[in-house]
Amino acid sequence: MESEEALKQELEELQKQLGKKQSLEEALSSIKSLLQTHYHSASPSLQNSFYSVVCRVATVLRTRHTAPGFWLGGLQLFQLAASLVSIPSHKQHLISCIAQAKEHLDPPPTITASAPNRGYLFEGHLTVDPEPDQPRWLVMQQNVMNVLATTTSTAESSRVAPVGGEDDANEFQYLIDDITNLLPDIITPRAPPAGKEVIAKLPLITLTNEILAKLGQDAECAICKENLVVGDEMQELPCKHTFHPPCLKPWLDAHNSCPVCRYELETDDHAYESWKERKKEDEEERKGAANAVRGGEYMYV
Repeated sequence: MESEEALKQELEELQKQLGKKQSLEEALSSIKSLLQTHYHSASPSLQNSFYSVVCRVATVLRTRHTAPGFWLGGLQLFQLAASLVSIPSHKQHLISCIAQAKEHLDPPPTITASAPNRGYLFEGHLTVDPEPDQPRWLVMQQNVMNVLATTTSTAESSRVAPVGGEDDANEFQYLIDDITNLLPDIITPRAPPAGKEVIAKLPLITLTNEILAKLGQDAECAICKENLVVGDEMQELPCKHTFHPPCLKPWLDAHNSCPVCRYELETDDHAYESWKERKKEDEEERKGAANAVRGGEYMYV
């Protein structure tokens, strides 16, 4: 049987996974399984850890996600937790989480029986297909605004009366964390310097008559603008453009991109690399939504 300390550490790890879209569904399933297995025999301290993680799920869903699958998993978790907790304030909060999840999964109808068409207006044309999901960056931007509004409201309430106690304090901290985590997805960060190992692995090439003939008579280093001559040592980027090594290193430290084609090298900054990956995913979502719109227009025509 797992010790309570090990279970707390497992819950902390699962709470971290809630912040990643690709691991959210699995984390929800694991939290639910641990609740079913260990909550009844848990100490008050461990039960409070379970409750905190479930509250975190509610905050993550409310501020970051719109996918019905995630909300359905959250609803099942809230219902299970509400059936297990005994503290009235905790149970009441979970009941409100259940109501919010149900509202999200079953929104009130906005289309009357006389207008069953599922299409939507796009640039003055009624499409056949339903409206595609909003790009992730736009959803996250709206979520930040919601978090800011909620945070402001909470702060104003706290100046009027000290209500809510520890639960409100935890929720407030979660909102602050979400703002910190979400802002980098909207604000384009400055590219850090290229990774040291990446630069060290760039191949060195000594110019020969044959190479210079291919580059042309007026070939020059695009950074220092000096004409290239036989015997010059050059460093080659993955994009195949070459530069003098003493010129390239400070350039990459300042700009981290090829001076010719703007090819960007990998950095040692994990946060920035994660942002680039999210940006790539958002661009793919945007292209997919645009293709869906064009497909709907063709069907309509």
